[in-house]
Amino acid sequence: MRARMALVESNIEFDIYEISLRNKPHEMLAISPKGTVPILKINQLVMDESLDIMRWAYQNNNSSKSLFLELEDKEITDRLIALNDGNFKESLDCYKYFERYPNKSMEEHRESCYFFLDILEKRLQANLFLIGDKRTFVDICIFPFIRQFMNVDKAWFNDSEYKKIRKWLKLLIESVLFKTVMAKPNYS
Repeated sequence: MRARMALVESNIEFDIYEISLRNKPHEMLAISPKGTVPILKINQLVMDESLDIMRWAYQNNNSSKSLFLELEDKEITDRLIALNDGNFKESLDCYKYFERYPNKSMEEHRESCYFFLDILEKRLQANLFLIGDKRTFVDICIFPFIRQFMNVDKAWFNDSEYKKIRKWLKLLIESVLFKTVMAKPNYS
């Protein structure tokens, strides 16, 4: 989702192919033997990491370049993305698929995610978005994972103490960018 959001926001045309990861097409594996999604192929350049695709998209289009370059503090941005893509994502996967990790209850797996939610909630106390009052690269990087967290148990999340995160998510979910990305492609 975050790669698509970056490509759409950068006004870069791309094709979407729905595939089954259980039955990966030969064409996909020929492009990227890693066999994961997303994959972006532009001429001879192949990217198979969403963060790489995002960086490429924002750096290669003038209309959205400011979104990527206007980061007030690169150290904070890099730290937030590293926490999101590392420890938080690991904890989130255990929470989403808690049946696969019976060493802890669903609630205990959820609690292992709080460290990151607490950081985000604190950052959002003074701003609409994670870096300021404008959506930036870091918001788009992190948003899909927080949305996944919310969707595991919406009732719990809606009653949680994470009021600022809920407001931030609502802004992003209601954005034209997100609605555009979520629209089903027309394959006719």
